[in-house]
Amino acid sequence: MKLFSSATSPFVRKVTTLIHEAGLTGIEFLPVGGTPVDPGTMPVDQNPLGKIPCLLPDDGPALYDSRVICRYLDSLSGAGLYPAAPRLWDTLVVEATADGIMEAAVLMVYETRVRPEDRRHGPWVEGQWAKIARALDALESRWIDHLAGPLDMGQIAVGCALEYLDFRHAARGWREGRPRLTAWQRAFSARPAMLATAPVG
Repeated sequence: MKLFSSATSPFVRKVTTLIHEAGLTGIEFLPVGGTPVDPGTMPVDQNPLGKIPCLLPDDGPALYDSRVICRYLDSLSGAGLYPAAPRLWDTLVVEATADGIMEAAVLMVYETRVRPEDRRHGPWVEGQWAKIARALDALESRWIDHLAGPLDMGQIAVGCALEYLDFRHAARGWREGRPRLTAWQRAFSARPAMLATAPVG
């Protein structure tokens, strides 16, 4: 199998963290890069959306969207990171919440890195952060007990999302007013799979 990837993408990190947790081997990583206005070396032939991660199985068509890839690799490995219902639905909602945080955080980066300075829209950036803040508050209150439970893909996604906030938006101080989520993240970040996949660049 081959995985189109980037060392700074939080969505790629979800997949690579699962790979470590599941003990999967034999996956070739193909580094690529690009932006919404310049696809660069992104795998547009394999994923028409031009996004990563994108997985090329040994047989069959390309798989894309991190949630699709994670479900596939979890099924392949038997790691059980997507538990049986009814817990499954909570796992999927927590994963979707984390993905929403990552998506908004990446869009904030694009606003400053891709859009010309005279066209940047501050209220739009703050609107993205408002989404993140609401999601963080939900994790602190509604989902903290789930995060404390058996390891699943929701937890991995949240761990990657929170560390991406540290990586790209540290000045925003996401920990303020969220002591339980802060404590959870501190412990989760010490997992070998998280240490092995820490973003660089």
